[in-house]
Amino acid sequence: MTQALRHDAMRARNLALVLGAVGARESVTRAALAEMTGLTKTTVSKLVGDLIEGGLVVETGAVRDGERGRPGVEIRISGQHVAALGLEVNVDYLAVCVVDLARTVRLRRTQAVDNRAAPPVDVIARLGDLASAVVDEAVENGLRVVGGVLAVPGPVDMTSGVVHNAPNLGWRDVPLASLLRFPFPVRVENEANLAALGELWFGSGLPDFLHVSGEIGIGAGLVVRGRLFRGAHGFAGELGHVVVSPDGPPCRCGGRGCLEQYAGQDALLTAARAAASIRPSTSIHPAAAPSTAVPSTAAPPTAAPGNLAAGMPGDADKLRETDKSGKTGEPSSSPEMLLPAQQGVAWVLSRLKEGDADVRAACERAAWALGVALSSAVNLVDPDAIVLGGIYAPLFPWIGHMVADTLKDRLGQMRGAVPPVVVSRLGAEAAALGAAGQVIEQVMADPAALLHT
Repeated sequence: MTQALRHDAMRARNLALVLGAVGARESVTRAALAEMTGLTKTTVSKLVGDLIEGGLVVETGAVRDGERGRPGVEIRISGQHVAALGLEVNVDYLAVCVVDLARTVRLRRTQAVDNRAAPPVDVIARLGDLASAVVDEAVENGLRVVGGVLAVPGPVDMTSGVVHNAPNLGWRDVPLASLLRFPFPVRVENEANLAALGELWFGSGLPDFLHVSGEIGIGAGLVVRGRLFRGAHGFAGELGHVVVSPDGPPCRCGGRGCLEQYAGQDALLTAARAAASIRPSTSIHPAAAPSTAVPSTAAPPTAAPGNLAAGMPGDADKLRETDKSGKTGEPSSSPEMLLPAQQGVAWVLSRLKEGDADVRAACERAAWALGVALSSAVNLVDPDAIVLGGIYAPLFPWIGHMVADTLKDRLGQMRGAVPPVVVSRLGAEAAALGAAGQVIEQVMADPAALLHT
């Protein structure tokens, strides 16, 4: 029995070694795999055969490594059989995506819904209906969904799946994992952490960075040497509750003057509407945030209209947003075709493109507050770069330089250089993609567990 267990453990290790080697390259031959892994050609051939049978890799044709010898057969990761499910619950939408083992997004669906203070059981039921339809479609396309991860905007106990406090949802100590009903394992994880992993695996690929998720809440995920830093209890990254002003407006978390009250989605849209002196309309997401006025004791620098011009694109119409289907395209002119958050952001973008100085000033004040909070984060964790995602991605041409300038003003004397501030390639899609990516990473690390099922 002991010998059999050792053999199984060694086979599992070798399967992961071979699959990882295939994944590290676009394609590779069996001979090259033997050289890369140190395993014999016979062992590699047997393991590759098992991986092919399990639908994890595929032979794609003959290839000659050199001038001499018989051509080898090219081995690649297969995207035709195994897939992962990424799920997200946010304050005003639900999102689902299916990503195959080759990291290609096969399906993506987003549903606008107000989840504020909604019973968790109702939210998960709606999410389950959306996910079931997507999984059924994936199965029709020949995919086998082997697992999922759910992103939620709040700290999560990774062992129990309990969401300790998601103030923007009104959830506290919710045993979310126990509410999930899927025919495959689904875990629960913090949205900001998954957004950072999404950026790592599907976006910029930077090995060291701090990713900022700008939504109604503001979270951050820290990636160090290609690995997520969670903190001692898994609760690292609550950037939205870094205090910008101790005497500022009350926050849903119980504190005062938190960053979310100055640079969160609701706060930013409220300030922009006030600056434009208009009343809320059906095309703009209703705000639930208090005033975002910057405290007089810590006023941001006043930016002249031309100060950010160097960071603006030559053609502002090149900005992209995500529509209800999750596809990338031009912002729709029809408000009902956008999610509530996108309706508000699309309106702000339209005002910015039209040169509305007041709306631009409101965005710059939010960017200043974000820069103040990030200066504390930089002093604490010393990231190599800062990536702005979520609603900050489409707004980046108008806020990016203010964030960078604020960091430089506050950190310049302490550091020779401050981390560059860059825009996320994924925007609001990062968390769901990171969720699916976690499942893919698990399959790559332990393919034997999948082959046994």
